[in-house]
Amino acid sequence: MVYRVGATLVWLGILFPLVVNAEPTASLGDKLESGRKIYNFRCYFCHGYSGDARTLAASFMAVQPRNFSASDPQKFPLEQMEKSIAQGRPGTAMPGFDTILTPEEIQQVALFIRDEFMTKQAPNTRYHTPENGWPDHNRYQAAFPFITGAIPLDAGEETLTPENKTGKQLFMSACITCHDHATIKDAGPIWEPYAVSWPRNQFSHRDPPLDAVARATPYAQHDIPPVLSNLTPEEKQGETLFQKNCAFCHGADGTGLNYIGTFLNPHPRNLTTPGLLTAINLEAVIRDGVPNTSMPAWGQVLSATEITTIALYARRAFGSTP
Repeated sequence: MVYRVGATLVWLGILFPLVVNAEPTASLGDKLESGRKIYNFRCYFCHGYSGDARTLAASFMAVQPRNFSASDPQKFPLEQMEKSIAQGRPGTAMPGFDTILTPEEIQQVALFIRDEFMTKQAPNTRYHTPENGWPDHNRYQAAFPFITGAIPLDAGEETLTPENKTGKQLFMSACITCHDHATIKDAGPIWEPYAVSWPRNQFSHRDPPLDAVARATPYAQHDIPPVLSNLTPEEKQGETLFQKNCAFCHGADGTGLNYIGTFLNPHPRNLTTPGLLTAINLEAVIRDGVPNTSMPAWGQVLSATEITTIALYARRAFGSTP
């Protein structure tokens, strides 16, 4: 009688080992190196070669990529990581890779991230190596503090040593080509679109869809009035007057960021500025205008009642805008 017990055959009371042909299992080291290659090809652009998410791409994202070097592996299980890599992260720029990577590759890159960044806090692959054409990268050492953010780029000249000043000059003349998002203390005003010519013939600020170019510019969105409900009769009249008259410069949304408003210098007042409409005498501004600006006096055009309705509408439409 022959029967099997686990990996052993029993025949006439004699035990014979059962030979099983099995595929060789990849070692953990092989999996980590495979994960490194995948990460360096697909993930570094946002998460960085060192997993710290200090990248130019990350600086443009509202939701920052995860900083793996600051993540606790105990609070970020392997299964959760694999799910995030496979399915992406809703509400972020993280896409799903389940149609690009196999389940084995997803596991490999997750294992690599956990081992290299979370556990070892290792730098992964440095770009500035002899193999990449940088035989003596340390000769640029004076610029390193500006690249790493240890010294803000707008630090006062009086605080910089002679070596710092040399490093800053080097950074600005060479390193900034790739490392163009240095740390700064004061970012200054945010750039804004600025119109450079009047709209061409037949342009309508009140009906942007009629103009194909306006529809593709950053200005058209500001010619869409807010949708309000339960307006009083006075506010309704003010809405009509505002959108037919004031919106030409202030925009239908009150921001002054429509085409005409942006063209004017100084810009029309942004009525959505928090607290503005309670800090000024809006009726008087509408009636008397604002000297040295394009804001005219409407006192000879509109009645006192009409001016009041515009003020009521503006406070209702824009006064509570955060």
